[in-house]
Amino acid sequence: MGRYDLSETEWRMIAPLLPNKPRGVARVDDRKVVNGIFYVLRTGSPWRDLPERYGPYTTVYNRYNRWAKAGVWLRVFETLAAASPQSMQLIDSSIIRAHQHAAGGKKGVRITPLAVLVKD
Repeated sequence: MGRYDLSETEWRMIAPLLPNKPRGVARVDDRKVVNGIFYVLRTGSPWRDLPERYGPYTTVYNRYNRWAKAGVWLRVFETLAAASPQSMQLIDSSIIRAHQHAAGGKKGVRITPLAVLVKD
């Protein structure tokens, strides 16, 4: 078991949400695939660098894409969020865009307002 692999409790919550359409060839275990997907998402490593214990990287990548298109990840997220509502307290600043020149400002310069308020 890898460092970030799913615990038995987590797997019991996720397993019923995954589609299981058996095909002619024996499937790679869904738990190994989900652990492989989470490994790539956590580490940011390329799919090709996925450790062998998770199965073929092409299988893991294909299921990730197929399940994303089918809305499986949304159902997983909603189920986990419903089971632990306190975990939904987060701040995401990615929706706030900075001006294209925001990172190139001079250091130590005093910022003054463009207009000065005058009391009547």
